[in-house]
Amino acid sequence: MALLAYLKSLFILQLLMGFVFVVSGLIINFIQLCTCVLWPINKQLYRRINCRLSYSLWSQLVMLLEWWSGTDCTLYTDQATVDKFGKEHVIVILNHNFEIDFLCGWTMCERFGILGSSKVLAKHELLKVPLIGWTWYFLEIVFCKRKWEEDRKTVFKGLTRLKDYPECMWFLLYCEGTRFTETKHQISMQVAESKGLPKLKYHLLPRTKGFTTTLQCLKGTVVAVYDVTLNFKDNQTPTLLGIVNGKKYKADMSVRRFPVEDIPDDEQECANWLHKLYQEKDALQETYNKEGKFPGPTIIPHRRPWTLLNFLFWATLLLSPLINFACGVVVSGSPLLIIGFIIFLFIASIAIRRLIGVTEVKKTGSSYGNQEAKKQN
Repeated sequence: MALLAYLKSLFILQLLMGFVFVVSGLIINFIQLCTCVLWPINKQLYRRINCRLSYSLWSQLVMLLEWWSGTDCTLYTDQATVDKFGKEHVIVILNHNFEIDFLCGWTMCERFGILGSSKVLAKHELLKVPLIGWTWYFLEIVFCKRKWEEDRKTVFKGLTRLKDYPECMWFLLYCEGTRFTETKHQISMQVAESKGLPKLKYHLLPRTKGFTTTLQCLKGTVVAVYDVTLNFKDNQTPTLLGIVNGKKYKADMSVRRFPVEDIPDDEQECANWLHKLYQEKDALQETYNKEGKFPGPTIIPHRRPWTLLNFLFWATLLLSPLINFACGVVVSGSPLLIIGFIIFLFIASIAIRRLIGVTEVKKTGSSYGNQEAKKQN
């Protein structure tokens, strides 16, 4: 085990895995670009193809969590709820406290066969991120600038277009709008006090506009809302860099299912329902911190082999020519080629590190949180 942990920490192996992800992602993005000719001919075929293509990219990240780091994911819910997973269009509300919360969400999507068709209401800045933003663009992800006056038309159009999506879809919402930090929490609770709302201990005050709009636009398509509250055993603070280094975490996810018909249609009442939901999420986190677990029965969905097989396919396809090229460079003895190859590795390592940096709390904290005191929906 010590040898395996050492191998996982080797930078060269991590660099090779990053190379596979980046190059396969560029290939996938190119294929996605080519599929655009299908949109005016057969929109649903375009969507089904892009679901499979996006799965081929995202599953490599899920593979890191499931197989490379061996992170465990335990669900606290009932079997009746689990039986519906992957068989219905839903909105998923997830707390935004950790760097890898999205990865835990994707893991659940993968284990129930809907990773490729998962959606999210994403900040517009991510559209400019290579691979991630480009893949999401072809997948019809809805991007917003978090300025409602500018977003209204784009968000309504993007959400309405998804009403006839052919694959079962989980639409992920981070209703808090940004990752939890102590500074943002203090500002958010000032807003809660000014509005006469109960203060939250473990969450920011939810931004209701995104939820009410999504529910309104997808009414008749989504049949339920899944409330997911995530935490980690032993007060772990997981990071994507830790996952890349092979560190194992233990994730617990409380999942509650609310049928859409039980949620008020009126926008203000719907917003009140969401505030009440976050008060319940806060109580769940309080219970977890005291008892080390969420209430209710536990279910551990089995990991599937497809993420590992997908990565092995891309690794076999891409690493063989790279290794042959590297051997050729060394054998040639040419200082120019060797220096050029070293520069290539250096640039590649920086690019991969920047991609990892997209998930880091300190680097992804937006100014959005500092504006909450001015306006909170």
